[in-house]
Amino acid sequence: MTTETLHPAITPASRVGDITDSLPGATEVFRRAGIGFCCGGGETIADAAAHNGADLAALMTELETLLARQANTAPDETMALIDHILARFHDVHREELEWLIPLAQKVETVHGDHEEAPLGLTEALIALADDLDSHMMKEEEILFPMMRTGGNPMIRHPINGMRHEHDEADRLLRAVLKVTRDLALPEGACRSWTALYTGLAKFRDDLMEHMRLENDVLFPRYEAA
Repeated sequence: MTTETLHPAITPASRVGDITDSLPGATEVFRRAGIGFCCGGGETIADAAAHNGADLAALMTELETLLARQANTAPDETMALIDHILARFHDVHREELEWLIPLAQKVETVHGDHEEAPLGLTEALIALADDLDSHMMKEEEILFPMMRTGGNPMIRHPINGMRHEHDEADRLLRAVLKVTRDLALPEGACRSWTALYTGLAKFRDDLMEHMRLENDVLFPRYEAA
């Protein structure tokens, strides 16, 4: 692909810091490319790529992929919906938690003496990540294979278990929101702190939509049968 405009909000002339402030996951893309974003976010993407020897076209492709994830339209057909949940939520939750947790740790370490520092956030995210990983594995290895074969009367038991685990995930998510004061950034927050809360806001919205799709759309199709 070329490095022409991929989205009205992002072009090679966009500033790195502006993108990390608004696009969840962009910080990890820039970090892998060796591009600083916290104090050196004033450069354009093109200039930053040139100065750090990064492939501009590949960089823009990764940013385009992140933009595409902002869409959240789920298919109606059941097997396609299961595939959507796996790709759009299971895979993405795991990928995002891999960089959200160390970013939370960085913010806690650097800004621990700030009166609004999210102390305890790393611990809360690790607890949520462990819970989600166990939950998603059960769906991938037990529940979804049962669904793909048409289900049976026993499917109510794993579905009930998953509903209960959704309640626990919601409780753990609320713990994350509590220590971040509902993701309220303090005045003058640095770009790392901003990127962390931007990523957490998307993660929160994704997780809530993930659980809604399962609880209200997918599960009832098998419970009714």
